[in-house]
Amino acid sequence: MAKVIVTGGAGYAGCVLTEMLLARGHEVTVVDTMYFGDGGLAKIRKDIAIVKADIRSDISEHLKGQDAVINLAAISNDPSSDLNPRITQETNFDAVVRMVREAKRLGVPRFINVSTSSVYGVKKEPNVTEDLPLEPLTIYSKTKAEAEEIVHAENDSDFCAFSIRPATVCGWSPRMRLDLTVNILTMHAVLNKRIRVFGGNQKRPNIHIWDICDYYERLLKVPPNKVGGQAFNAGYENHTVMEIAEMVRNVVGKDVSIATEPTNDPRSYHISSEKIRNVLGFEPKKTIADAIHDVRDAFSEGLIPDPQNEKYYNVKAMKAQGFDSK
Repeated sequence: MAKVIVTGGAGYAGCVLTEMLLARGHEVTVVDTMYFGDGGLAKIRKDIAIVKADIRSDISEHLKGQDAVINLAAISNDPSSDLNPRITQETNFDAVVRMVREAKRLGVPRFINVSTSSVYGVKKEPNVTEDLPLEPLTIYSKTKAEAEEIVHAENDSDFCAFSIRPATVCGWSPRMRLDLTVNILTMHAVLNKRIRVFGGNQKRPNIHIWDICDYYERLLKVPPNKVGGQAFNAGYENHTVMEIAEMVRNVVGKDVSIATEPTNDPRSYHISSEKIRNVLGFEPKKTIADAIHDVRDAFSEGLIPDPQNEKYYNVKAMKAQGFDSK
């Protein structure tokens, strides 16, 4: 098994990944700013190394002796990134460039860069594959696309560096987010018995949080010649927002109503995950319906006692910490 450093390991996907890595026998070090606290690591805190640090700082001492870096740390979506473009640039690009080069210098054999499927921008093509040009439209997606280019350029015979481009992640996490499409719709169905859908025809690719974390762990063991210097999409179900809302109603209850409202957000895209399936044999084992069940059950089990708490919403939490004025 491997010694793995996970940046952003206390985050929404990070804490699920960290627990999975530990369960599969890896030795884990988490590096995280703890913007959203470390509550997601409560069950495993005693079994891992936790470093409270910003990847914009020098984390070289923690890279030494590691077998792999899984870089999840980021200002993680368009609304959050727009709050402070300077910090977004420093975190999503500058820090990644420095970290991948430092990992290579220190002899860390593998660097897994977690990017985003939004690097493609809005495409006319009905199926967005990795060979299409990147046309990022926001500071978030631009910094992610630019970081990928540097990461891939560092790949060589002694250093395996590559990127994975997840679709929107959904489902339950100990560091829960209620600002993601599937999770939002499920919350409103459970609490209000009413879902508001803006538009409805836009396609939104999603992947269950367990599946994406499973991919990250499995990528630790893939032969370097299969992944080095490349990017891989990681999505699953490409449903419209209305279809997702109907899935939520099917899980939560037929008494949930769905109301549609106009939107000025026309983004619609279909991410192809054929490459990761054909080259690596990776296929999801869970579905959007599974994620909906998990979130519904979290509410019924009292795991989200105060759903209006800012900690469940990245933008609200970051504003509360003065992120937009730093």
